[in-house]
Amino acid sequence: MKHLEQAHKYIDNAKEILREKGQKKGKYYRNAKYVKIAGNTAYNGLLLALDSLLGAKRNGGNSMEWYMEELSKLDDKMLYSFTSAYETLHLSMGTGGHPSTNVVDDGLEEAENIIHWVETKT
Repeated sequence: MKHLEQAHKYIDNAKEILREKGQKKGKYYRNAKYVKIAGNTAYNGLLLALDSLLGAKRNGGNSMEWYMEELSKLDDKMLYSFTSAYETLHLSMGTGGHPSTNVVDDGLEEAENIIHWVETKT
């Protein structure tokens, strides 16, 4: 349970970063640096939640492929949700600093849905 509380805190922190430093103007964030930080923060919270369900990290951490393989054994819907969250939070936001509020909101929603799913499984 402690890990899930921390996972929620990561998501809350990501939202706070965007709210306070993302410089939202209309449908876009103007400060890519903080979009990147928020995306990586939310993604790390998602991984923390999944680790609490799927088990301990391997040496050097688990790969995205490992998470996908483990989720495919449990729930195909969550596999697709994780893939979407990975591509949005880690790649589009965390690496690219994607400015669209719609993309950001979708990524955060996916992460929250997965964390809630993990809560139902533990």
